Amino acid sequence: MMDAVFFGAVILQVLTSALCFPNGAPTSACVDMMPRHGGTLPQPNPAPYTIQPSSTTFQTGTPITVVIKGPDYSGVLLEARSGSDTNAIGTWQTPPTNTKFLACSGNQEGAITHANINIKNNSTLYTWIPPATAKSVFFMATVAQQRTVFWVNVKSPTLTQSGGGTSLDVNSSAERIATPVLMLLVVLLANVQCFVA
Repeated sequence: MMDAVFFGAVILQVLTSALCFPNGAPTSACVDMMPRHGGTLPQPNPAPYTIQPSSTTFQTGTPITVVIKGPDYSGVLLEARSGSDTNAIGTWQTPPTNTKFLACSGNQEGAITHANINIKNNSTLYTWIPPATAKSVFFMATVAQQRTVFWVNVKSPTLTQSGGGTSLDVNSSAERIATPVLMLLVVLLANVQCFVA
C-alpha cells in the first residue's frame, strides 16, 4: 500500500512539473518576470539569449520588430518597459505562431507569452507599437528552453524616441548646400587676390 501511495505521489509530481504553465506565463509574472515553476530557480546570467530590436530609435505608432536571438526556446514572457517602471508599455501586434497576448499592467496587449511549448527560434518575430508617453524604452524577457532551464530579466539595449529625422534631413541639406557655397567663395577670393596683385 505504501509503495502505491509513493508511486502515485511521484507520478503526480512529474505530471504537475511537466504541465506547469505550458500554455503561457501567469499574470502574476508580469512584474518580476519570474515563472511560477514550483521552486525552480532561474539560470545564472549571462543568458545565451539577446533581444534585438529592429531599430535603436522609435516613433509613436511606428512598429518595431523584436527578435530573441539564441538557442531554440519553448517558453517566453516579453514586455516593453521604460526607466525603472515595471509596467508593460505599448502594445504588441498579432502574436506570432505558438505565442499569445498576456494582459500586464491592465494592458490587454501589453505582453507576449508562449501559447504552447512548441519551439520558438531566431525566426520568431514579435512586433511592438510604441506609445505616445515614453521617451526611452527597452525590452525585457524571460526565456525558457524547458521548464527547469530558464533565464529572467534578459534585457535589450535602450531605444530612444526619435524626432522623426527632421533635424538629420535639415543638417544633411545644409551640408549639401554649404559645401559648394564655401568652395565657390574660396575660388572667388583666390581670383580676387590674383586681380589685386
